[in-house]
Amino acid sequence: MNARERFLAIMNSEKVDRTLFWEMGYWKDTLDRWYQEGLPQQHDVTSGLKPGEGVRGEDAPHEDFFSDRKRDVDVHDYFGFDPGIICLPVNSLLQPQFEKKTLEETEGYIILQDELGVQKKMNKKEASRPQFLKWPAQDRKGFEELKDRMKPFLRDRVPPDWKDRMKQHAQRDYPLTLGGYPCGFYGTLRFLMGEEKLLLNLYYDPQLVKDFMNYLADFWIELWGQALSEIKVDCVNFWEDMAYRSGPIISPEMFKEFMLPPYQRVTSFLREMGVKIILVDTDGRVEKLIPLFLESGITAIFPFEVQAGNDIVAFRKQYPRLGILGGIDKIKIAEGKKAIDEELNSKVSFMLRSGGYIPHIDHHVHPDISWKDFIYYRTRLNEMIQAGGK
Repeated sequence: MNARERFLAIMNSEKVDRTLFWEMGYWKDTLDRWYQEGLPQQHDVTSGLKPGEGVRGEDAPHEDFFSDRKRDVDVHDYFGFDPGIICLPVNSLLQPQFEKKTLEETEGYIILQDELGVQKKMNKKEASRPQFLKWPAQDRKGFEELKDRMKPFLRDRVPPDWKDRMKQHAQRDYPLTLGGYPCGFYGTLRFLMGEEKLLLNLYYDPQLVKDFMNYLADFWIELWGQALSEIKVDCVNFWEDMAYRSGPIISPEMFKEFMLPPYQRVTSFLREMGVKIILVDTDGRVEKLIPLFLESGITAIFPFEVQAGNDIVAFRKQYPRLGILGGIDKIKIAEGKKAIDEELNSKVSFMLRSGGYIPHIDHHVHPDISWKDFIYYRTRLNEMIQAGGK
């Protein structure tokens, strides 16, 4: 079986020769450390990245036309990982994008406007989260103006060699997806409205939030429908990041009121178009979100961060057909062979026997993990995968 066939079988809870050799991604700092500790540096994937920025792994939807995000090659080649998910090159958000430009710069900081129109202040002297200053859709006026950049015309949202790419994808041995970062009902509003303003608007201007989410649903149905009429994809990805260590950022009741109706419209449409696998990427504790996502039409979730309290074995027992990716504790992998063995033995064999599982570390691999320990972890994990959980 090839990677595409395995992915489809795993996510549909069907029999498979083995699960996939995948990781989610790596921080720049991690790869820089590993290059110093022995990882052969054949491809320059960290140059130009700042500390704290990420490099995508195999299960992160990747396209190289609209995004400057990089995908790992060196770790992939070292372990002979399976081909990862490729994202159909359809710009599924703003077109045209905002001009990326510098608004102000001093010795200590720089204020930028990114492609989504978000203005943020960046520390030039040390790695830190940016200070967000302004968003393009903070109110009704901004939302209405943004509609001009969300017109569902496929011809304006694909690369010039679209037809040639479709021919290549038709012969693929890898999973092909639509959507991904930053497309999601909470996730997109978080980027375009700002998280604080979004949370306030849920209370003070709920109709604006509903109008925005419904507009996104209409937009994606029309745009993706045009793409799916030309090529069938294997899955669709949504990006939400709507939970933290203690649970969801919004209540289940708010999810049902604001997100459930537009999600159900889009996922019902996708199923009508033949797309059966729909994944969502969200960090944090997802216990209360899982039943809501399932009701929304989502079929798989990742990366199941362990430090947020996620227990993939318990989730598998409760949700036998939920697609699960990730769930291996990055903290344990940094603690050496004994902790690695305990972590893998406590989860992987059971999960592989249960099916519907692609194992990898529960987010980007962080720089506390040495190259030596990562080699041990991946070697042991790959052996377990080959054994099929026996």
